[in-house]
Amino acid sequence: MTAVLGTRPDPGETRVKKPGRWSAPPRPVWEEEPSPAGQAGKGLALGLACLTILFPLWIVIVTSLQTKQTIDEAGGLVVIPKGITFVAYQELLGGGEVQRAALVSVGVTVVGTLFSMAVSVLCAYGLSRSGSLGHRWILMTLLATMFFGAGLIPTYLLVQALGLTDTYLALILPSAVSVFNVLVLRAFFMNISQELVDSARIDGAGEWRILFRIVMPLSRAVIAVISLFYAVGYWSAWFNASIYLTDQDMMPLQNVMIQLVQKQERPVGLSAQINTGQLSPLAIQMAVMVLALLPVAVLSPFVQKHFKKGMLTGAVKG
Repeated sequence: MTAVLGTRPDPGETRVKKPGRWSAPPRPVWEEEPSPAGQAGKGLALGLACLTILFPLWIVIVTSLQTKQTIDEAGGLVVIPKGITFVAYQELLGGGEVQRAALVSVGVTVVGTLFSMAVSVLCAYGLSRSGSLGHRWILMTLLATMFFGAGLIPTYLLVQALGLTDTYLALILPSAVSVFNVLVLRAFFMNISQELVDSARIDGAGEWRILFRIVMPLSRAVIAVISLFYAVGYWSAWFNASIYLTDQDMMPLQNVMIQLVQKQERPVGLSAQINTGQLSPLAIQMAVMVLALLPVAVLSPFVQKHFKKGMLTGAVKG
């Protein structure tokens, strides 16, 4: 029985301890308690998985921070650092081709993500309303594009006919909308209480106000996850630039990184310093990789908490 205010609780009463912030959730009654060997095995497996992921990243970061002498002594990739130097990063971000490519990638990622999210949210919201005009046929058409594509050559001819070659729009429009992301958003929107939407309509709210004042605030989790998907896609994209762009000054960071790693081309300043022995080409390559991975590594933890609610609710329900 619950203790009444002002009285002492019954000593024989069983009290359930609420889990703290960092404590494990309560275990179901049908699930057995883990044995010490099982817990040790899980810890060992997780530790090996983390080590498998973090060890290559450690090598890349450490090698990018070493001098040419240290890299030559190690015979290549460095595992144990001997001092730290930021020469490679200073040269890459000193106003040359890599810095320009990084700014291009940032601009394309920001503009492309905003455009893709605007189109995806509007499309998903329209398809989630059962009374919208032609929503069933539009949905079937979108689903068909997931299984049947036009191919590379027709897509290139279309982009060329629209006059988008050698423009930044060629990096955004051909891959602006993902049907999978639209379907996830649609499923999430369909799970919003219809009574809430109907009450807003009774109060005189239109579709735009319902979308921006009710649907989108309730869908922050899935919107954050889909935005991350689009942002990572734009940041990591290199294929569209390789076939639609011919101007080297317009290339994004990923394409410049490929050129540096494959040693096809190097900026003039870097080539002179590498040839004179002032810089190690391996340190430059590792530094470019770190710069390419840094935005994703920084943003992912902030969106991680929304993955379960955003993706599972949007993909399983509805």
